[in-house]
Amino acid sequence: MRRRIPSLLIVLAVATLFSSCKGRETGAPAEEETAEITISREPDILSFVDTHGNVYEMSIDPDIAANPYDDSNFVRDGVRLSYEDDEYTSRTGVDVSYYQGEIDWEKVSAADMEFAILRIGYRGYGTKGSLNPDATFQDNLEGAKQAGLDVGVYFFSQAVNEEEALEEAQFVLEMLDGEALELPIVFDPEHISDAQARTDSVSAEQFTRNAAVFCAAVEDAGYEAMIYSNMVWEAYWLDLKELADYPVWYADYEPLPQTPYAFAIWQYTESGSVDGIEGSVDLNLQMLRK
Repeated sequence: MRRRIPSLLIVLAVATLFSSCKGRETGAPAEEETAEITISREPDILSFVDTHGNVYEMSIDPDIAANPYDDSNFVRDGVRLSYEDDEYTSRTGVDVSYYQGEIDWEKVSAADMEFAILRIGYRGYGTKGSLNPDATFQDNLEGAKQAGLDVGVYFFSQAVNEEEALEEAQFVLEMLDGEALELPIVFDPEHISDAQARTDSVSAEQFTRNAAVFCAAVEDAGYEAMIYSNMVWEAYWLDLKELADYPVWYADYEPLPQTPYAFAIWQYTESGSVDGIEGSVDLNLQMLRK
């Protein structure tokens, strides 16, 4: 059973409706002035919070595949998380980029991490929007595979149209050059909170089209595709009905996943600690059908 949210009236001051994910910002259009918002609790309305505690509400679409997991079966042991029921089990992994520096992948493996999602590259968010490889990708790819971890990759997108999304997919495929992956190639669209970005005026419809084009190109090349998202993106910036063919890598740092929709991997903290990685690292729970 999914948990039910009790009826209550929430009054909050809204200064901004953009929230951060992986240190970058996502969100719905902001109001400039403080406003009082009454959050309803109808069966088809979900209230959720972002990483700053801002409250949102969204209508739940019954035509989108529902979250199949029972909240009571998520078990925490310190910062580590696991899940087990009659249909699903789980395993834990990390996602990393240049910002984690040099990684000792043998220690990561010994710390019971079973998979890694590596940033393969990114598009700059300035006007030029150049495509760039992650400086540590090749080392991370070799190290993670040699240590026995399953590997997937993600690309940080700043595409403003389908042509640029296809360009990003082709960039990823050229970098992989046929390299086998155990996990998908992930399309990662995000807003930039602390600077003007080339995607600031991109619509939800365009973000959805970009995701579809990127994922189709990846699958045409023989790889699995996945979309990175969080509650704000699921509510305002991606049409999950149009993207139903692709699993979701869902980011949410609340104690339990807030989404009413299905996801394949849950990025459940950005403050994890893993031997072999200096500083904080994102931890992820992959949900596996038995």
